[in-house]
Amino acid sequence: MVGNVPGFVHSHDFYPQPGDMFWSPADWAWTGGLMDALLPAWHFGTPILGYRGRFDAERAYALMEKYGVRNTFLFPTALKMMMKAVPEPRKRYDLNLRTIMSAGESVGVTVIEWAREQLGVTINEMFGQTEINYVVGNCQAAWPVKPGSIGRPYPGHRVAVIDERGNETPRGELGEIAVHRECQGALDPVFFLEYWRNPKATQDKFIGDWGCTGDQGRMDEDGYLWYQGRTDDVDQSAGYRIGPAEIESCLVKHPAVANAAVIGKPDAERGSIIKAYIVLQPGAQASAALEDEIRAHVRGRLAPYEYPKEIEFLNELPMTTTGKVQRKLLRQREEARMQSAAAGPERRA
Repeated sequence: MVGNVPGFVHSHDFYPQPGDMFWSPADWAWTGGLMDALLPAWHFGTPILGYRGRFDAERAYALMEKYGVRNTFLFPTALKMMMKAVPEPRKRYDLNLRTIMSAGESVGVTVIEWAREQLGVTINEMFGQTEINYVVGNCQAAWPVKPGSIGRPYPGHRVAVIDERGNETPRGELGEIAVHRECQGALDPVFFLEYWRNPKATQDKFIGDWGCTGDQGRMDEDGYLWYQGRTDDVDQSAGYRIGPAEIESCLVKHPAVANAAVIGKPDAERGSIIKAYIVLQPGAQASAALEDEIRAHVRGRLAPYEYPKEIEFLNELPMTTTGKVQRKLLRQREEARMQSAAAGPERRA
């Protein structure tokens, strides 16, 4: 708790304030629900709402209205669902939100702008993981939020972007987000002790005194971090290193798109190409014309090499129980298709 509390306090704009009431759909059996919601609220002696049931966007609004929820931790996927289900929530619900923290995936500019306009709250994005939690984030009450950035290191943590040798990369260059064991001469209490009965995995987690997150990102000149995805999610296409977060945020901005996931599909000429898996809004129909429209939507907003060369429509994306898109399963799906195609019709039969 000593290591987690500074991040919690800042991500909720100096929690607690009079009248604060917390709720999150994050499961209390998971670090996100336990250390980012339940235990910090109890630490300060403030109430937290418990609700047992699957997440539903309209039910989330109703719970927040009925119980006067002021503070919440919502996954980016949940926020996207809420944005698409009820684009103008304050016209239907009497909400009194003070803070929203989000983590687990990149929130994206689209969702942040919607929350500002329609909920009257600037989302404080946070970054951490089970082993080294609540180390980076935003606090709009203390410093400006840069939409799309996961924020700055929270007090008590030394965070940098490093290369494979453990050297800090120049500002603006892509590398792995890492957390140092020490901050200002003291051991950082947020660190896990070890992987249970797995000393090799524990050793592999570190480069010297840097705890490696396995997440790629950049740090700008102001010290803000820009998340680019898991190391496995950052692909090389025609010489460019491309992360999925910015493309997915752009895709969700299209009115027909409910949710999206982007992967690099192996390609003999370019190394990989951008492929988007898209879940459509109710009432939207998949078609070649819509594919072209979505490509044009991205091409007009991002770099030419970032628009999806392929699009596949799905009824739902593969998700973890904590709301993260399982891009690994999407990559495996593509690999299986390629192997099947290479085997030829006789072997497939």
